[in-house]
Amino acid sequence: MGKEIVSAGKKVSPADVKRVKALGCLQDKRYSDIFNVRVITGNGKMSTDAYRVVADAADRFGSGEITATTRLALEIQGVQYDKIDELLAYLAEHNLETGGTGPVVRPIVSCKGTTCQYGLIDTYDLSRKIHERFYQGYHQVKLPHKFKIAVGGCPNNCVKPDLNDLGIIGQRVPSFDSEKCHGCKVCQIEKVCPMHAAKLVDGVISHDGSLCTNCGRCAAKCPFGVTAQYKNGYKIYIGGRWGKCSAHGIAIDKLFTDEEEVLDFVERAILLFRREGNPGERFADTVNRLGFENVQEMLLHGEINKEEILCM
Repeated sequence: MGKEIVSAGKKVSPADVKRVKALGCLQDKRYSDIFNVRVITGNGKMSTDAYRVVADAADRFGSGEITATTRLALEIQGVQYDKIDELLAYLAEHNLETGGTGPVVRPIVSCKGTTCQYGLIDTYDLSRKIHERFYQGYHQVKLPHKFKIAVGGCPNNCVKPDLNDLGIIGQRVPSFDSEKCHGCKVCQIEKVCPMHAAKLVDGVISHDGSLCTNCGRCAAKCPFGVTAQYKNGYKIYIGGRWGKCSAHGIAIDKLFTDEEEVLDFVERAILLFRREGNPGERFADTVNRLGFENVQEMLLHGEINKEEILCM
């Protein structure tokens, strides 16, 4: 347990509440002058030294308690308004930043696909690149609303990429060569398929693409090479969100196979949202208003002038 939260009873003006909120300091609704300060971690991953700094800051400036947010930031609890500037200066001395609020690209989250047995892509590496290029690089770019990005290592969807404004999911797409099928009594492909998309029918392997999630479990499982060939890639969803008005994102009709192509697509989506979104609407609403097919066409083939959009 942390220390007791001590409020000085100071009234903080709405303008000052708004000012520090933009810095990642959110007012505790129970007190007029107590704030919780969000420290950006970069997908929850920090050095032990950095964690010690945050812990020390929580003891020195807050209530001695730290929580984690759904976007994998650390939140120092119980900070008096008059201590916020000193806290921010202390964190900055140790190269730690606060934030995670406002109509901008929000901190990127990912699952542990880099180390998870089911992970098909290096989620830590990709989320770090997205964080540096778009959370940090686009930090001053105001959008119609917040823009959340999640990276999932496989179709298990542990971080719910399809419930973010843009979600990326690792894929391993099998290529079935049924001519190599020996009709084994115990088919190794059928045995490992969690979706029951692969089955022996009349002694020959059959694959139902409508059931397959491209999880890659069947890749190279057949001793005779039925699934020896497969393609690694990324599925991208747009227009998802959770909350009181949740929406499932819709998958782009393309398997992305190049990481740089994925990063470019993410940038095009952010820029399109800035150009086409109405003030106060989420990307899901923009997609619904313009139509998914139209948005998909613009993202894949339309002209998106970065310099012109950033100057809007």
